[in-house]
Amino acid sequence: MAEKAVSKKKAPQRRLTKTEQRKQALALEVIERLRNEYPGAKCTLDYDDAWKLLVSVRLAAQCTDARVNVVVEDLYAKYPDIESLAEADVDDIEAIVHPCGLGKSKARDISACMKMIRDEYDGKVPDDFDALLKLPGVGRKSANLIMGDVFGKPAIVTDTHCIRLVNRIGLVDGIKEPKKVEMELWKLIPPDEGSDFCHRLVYHGRDICTARTTPYCEKCCIADICAKNGV
Repeated sequence: MAEKAVSKKKAPQRRLTKTEQRKQALALEVIERLRNEYPGAKCTLDYDDAWKLLVSVRLAAQCTDARVNVVVEDLYAKYPDIESLAEADVDDIEAIVHPCGLGKSKARDISACMKMIRDEYDGKVPDDFDALLKLPGVGRKSANLIMGDVFGKPAIVTDTHCIRLVNRIGLVDGIKEPKKVEMELWKLIPPDEGSDFCHRLVYHGRDICTARTTPYCEKCCIADICAKNGV
């Protein structure tokens, strides 16, 4: 006699607390308003290939995107592809990228990263988050940026603008560690909105909700729903 199929019940979903419900509603409203305010927001690093974005985001650590965009022009003029950059002397890479700061460590990571892509991934940047994290110099922020911008997959890039603004707005409560902020935002932000949302936070953080001056709340599109924590 054939065994009777046993139906598997799905585990009941945890009910959201009132605080979580409020934050989700706030997140959706913030997403909508920032979309209207910055409809064309995109990554501010210039690139036309995945490996170039990897290089640029490594150089952008403690450096402005504007400076990185200038420096990489000389780098790619001399080393136009993964193979040539993987073969380049680390000191030669450092000589070009030193205006971005931390030149020695950045050059070392770029060289090792290009070698690994060439040797282990057949010259192609992997489209898997965990594989990206194995690349030298690639952390969660960089991996999320690649996943979202290059491969169009769900991503949340917790850079300094993102961390500062989501705390000020009240989407997270006094959390500064990038990974913890990312995990909290995954609970609130629809997966297909994460990448664009984070890009818009960069624009908003530079233009309105600034770090080094008093935020321009009078010009802010979310002023009436923002908690203004720390402002």
